[in-house]
Amino acid sequence: MTRKIIIDTDPGIDDAMAIFLALKSPTLDVLALTTTYGNVSVDLATKNALTLLELAGSDIPVAKGVAKPLAAKALPAPDFVHGKDGFGNINWPASNRTPDSRSAAQLIVDMVHQYPNEIAIVALGPLGNLAKAIELDPTIVGLVDEVILMGGAITEKGNVTPVAEANIINDPHAADIVFGADWLVTMVGLDVTHQVLMGDELLSYIRDNNGEIGEFLYSATQFYFDFYQNRLDIEGCYVHDASTIVYAVDPSIFTTEPKVIRVAVDGVGIGQTIAADPEHKLALDYWENKPVANVCVGVDSERLLTFIKTTFS
Repeated sequence: MTRKIIIDTDPGIDDAMAIFLALKSPTLDVLALTTTYGNVSVDLATKNALTLLELAGSDIPVAKGVAKPLAAKALPAPDFVHGKDGFGNINWPASNRTPDSRSAAQLIVDMVHQYPNEIAIVALGPLGNLAKAIELDPTIVGLVDEVILMGGAITEKGNVTPVAEANIINDPHAADIVFGADWLVTMVGLDVTHQVLMGDELLSYIRDNNGEIGEFLYSATQFYFDFYQNRLDIEGCYVHDASTIVYAVDPSIFTTEPKVIRVAVDGVGIGQTIAADPEHKLALDYWENKPVANVCVGVDSERLLTFIKTTFS
């Protein structure tokens, strides 16, 4: 039995890996891609999503989403991580396909009503499209099977500020709305993605066993590897976005804890995901009467990397 998912994405090199992983998984049914800004502008993210689907031979819809944060100051796109084209500056030919006429939020609402209680939304970027979908139709909160998001950090340091992860700080108000909605949210944050390192051996295997997709991923990821080497002195790269896809298929690879998550929306801590234990009474009431999220705190990195290798075999 397959699991239906919508991928909300800002491709992005690691987004490309995650999207191809999901499309190749025999137990996932990818219904659509919705796009947002983050790694690149939303216009480029939409073009990139269409290019990835053409490369994969998939004709699922792509819906363009929000172009800026709900209320916070927009941050510049990290072209030093993903390249100006989002694909490591490899000049891959763009698709001539066109996006769906609906907004990302409208597509999410439509599909959730079409498949009530069956769809997991896998969010790989800032969370504005999910917040807009809730605003458009609050009833979807009770009809989504699960929201699996790559973002945040609990005990791990941030990767944009000392406390903030990139996807969350790019739209902290939207993130607080998503964590505050009464649906199941699973957070796949830096606490686990920083435990999983993909090296050249696995990337070369993907290249050698996946035709044009493999060639694309290998070529694009060289820029990503260079960033990790030059900025972080790491050989390889952390497995951020693809970890959400692995979780969607096999959550037993991760260990989780229940936490109430609030997101700081201003000040020096903007973008921080601040976790509280549900049973603890605190001096301040910010975490009271809020939904409990499912937070990944541990991962079997060997099993996760084996999952990726097997899926790309």
